[in-house]
Amino acid sequence: MSFHKRDGDTPTNELRLKDFDRIWTKFCFLDETGSLSNIKDSYFTIGLLKMSQPYYLQSKILYERNIRNFHDEMKFNKLSKNNIEFMKFVINSVFDTRSVDFYSYTTKKGSKYFLDNFNGDTWKAYEAITLKLLEVALSEQEIIILIADHVTTPKEVRFEVNTKKKFNSCKRRLALAGVCRFDSKSNDLLQVADLLVGAITYDLKLSAGTVSGSKYKTELVNLLKHNLGVDTFQNGFRNKNFSIFVERGTGENEKRPSS
Repeated sequence: MSFHKRDGDTPTNELRLKDFDRIWTKFCFLDETGSLSNIKDSYFTIGLLKMSQPYYLQSKILYERNIRNFHDEMKFNKLSKNNIEFMKFVINSVFDTRSVDFYSYTTKKGSKYFLDNFNGDTWKAYEAITLKLLEVALSEQEIIILIADHVTTPKEVRFEVNTKKKFNSCKRRLALAGVCRFDSKSNDLLQVADLLVGAITYDLKLSAGTVSGSKYKTELVNLLKHNLGVDTFQNGFRNKNFSIFVERGTGENEKRPSS
């Protein structure tokens, strides 16, 4: 028996806290790859992993960690022969777990769109891209909770406060319950997001010829593409659970988001 009532007739804005059994609460885990402040690193991707019950994927990973006695942080940039099999297990687990969605947005820091819209303000870009992903990820009759990777920012940057305030103001309701940032070393699901955004960005770099192709990184990239049934991420990708946006440089995406 489902705890939630399926009620498509009640508008989201009319729901109240007493209607808790009609409101879905989803957890979102956000991580990024590339550095907004490093102009030599042209690609920058932010990814968001969304699920209603993080326990299911987390428990699979934790169980396998204990079986393999593997307790290192999962980082795409640290793939090696010593950890590739575990990372492949994690990628496959994402597809084996129900009700897991993933959204990502890739920009090129030298593009006209990036320069015109953010005027070199990297933190403004980080916040704006996060809001784009939240916009796509949010469904009707839903409240989301955002767990983000900790990024050291200048004192004047108030990412958590600004993101929550702007998103809820835009939606004119409580759509984002809260934002909290953690060191990704402390959270496996943030690390999963790292593997996904790392693989997507690396595929773009391979296509552009800016990297030679690490054996183990390429292996993980190919596994992700195999699971999605796609040959490249150059044109973006979208299916029921994955929405991968790759900026063309004009502010447009190769694949439009689906809600």
